[in-house]
Amino acid sequence: MYNVWAYGQMIADLPRMEAYVSALRRAVKPDSVVIDLGCGPGVFALLACQMGARRVYAIDPDNVIEVARQLAIANGYQDQIVCIQDYSTRVSLPEKADVIISDLRGVLPWLQKHIPAIADARSRLLKPGGALIPETDFLWAVMVEVADEYAKMVGPWERNNYDLDLTSPRRFVTNNWRKLRVEPEHFVTEPLQWYVLDYREIEHPDCAADLRWDTFRRYTAHGFVVWFDSEVSDGIRFSNRPGENELIYGRAFFPFSEPLELQPDECVTVRLRADLINDDYVWRWNTRVFAPGASEPRIDFKQSSFFATPLSAKQLQKRAHSFKPNLSEEGQATAAALALMNGETSLQQIADRLAKDFPERYRASDTALNDAADLSSKYSRE
Repeated sequence: MYNVWAYGQMIADLPRMEAYVSALRRAVKPDSVVIDLGCGPGVFALLACQMGARRVYAIDPDNVIEVARQLAIANGYQDQIVCIQDYSTRVSLPEKADVIISDLRGVLPWLQKHIPAIADARSRLLKPGGALIPETDFLWAVMVEVADEYAKMVGPWERNNYDLDLTSPRRFVTNNWRKLRVEPEHFVTEPLQWYVLDYREIEHPDCAADLRWDTFRRYTAHGFVVWFDSEVSDGIRFSNRPGENELIYGRAFFPFSEPLELQPDECVTVRLRADLINDDYVWRWNTRVFAPGASEPRIDFKQSSFFATPLSAKQLQKRAHSFKPNLSEEGQATAAALALMNGETSLQQIADRLAKDFPERYRASDTALNDAADLSSKYSRE
């Protein structure tokens, strides 16, 4: 979820904005129907109206949709823009769109349910032959030498001033990727195209592909960086490559478990994959280094963002298939509140019932009302 400040930074990112605006101007015709998917404050929706769209459906599940409504009124497009607060996968429209525009990426395109949302909207909500903006993202990767950044990441767990052994959590930080600004001078290999994400055809949310670099000199690699170039529409592109204009997205740094001290004529292979689990992605990168002529690797790292979060034995036990759960008091109160949300009982009545049935938990009635309101916001229908 973004805040309004973050949306402002997106608007201020001129290379990104100009590419999207050019693609939108090419696609929108008089009488066009447009969907602004994950619209945020609805800037693309406003521009589509400015370009002549007959109807624009601005869809976003977050409360920023209210900003989109206000801006539609402020710009005189309240009769053309229909604001819908919901996930697009749950939305049905009275007509199909000529154009769907979206920017649901984060640092990388694989963010939460971005890919399923695009695939669903394309198949259900877009006319045959309609325009999808963007069309394609090209993913690139390069190994980098970033000693200072690597030291910032692992240093606090390797060295301290208190004669304490803090090394065991080090593995958590090296099993997670993070946003990092790098420049071409940090490259120790040539960039390789890792993946092509074609939004006009993509169906499955997961991805996996291999990288291979052959070394030609001695160097140290601390990890690899991934970025994307986007073809927003045929011939309209912008690049997030290091050395180009700095864009809002940044680049993703995947650290190695240990710095790689590489020799000439060695081979480095990386199997990089992302799998959508529930609402977000688990990333895995397996790195192998082969000496010249060797059939077995001299280095073999297996890393995953799954291992980046500590899990206690108690939490693991609660997730076991054989575990028999018994609701805590909080769970019982939640279940009781949800059972009363029948379309006939007010939130105040639900709060009064919670305060009566769970007096130790709700010593103040406004606490019960706040909990009931939170559940209502999350689960109730309009």
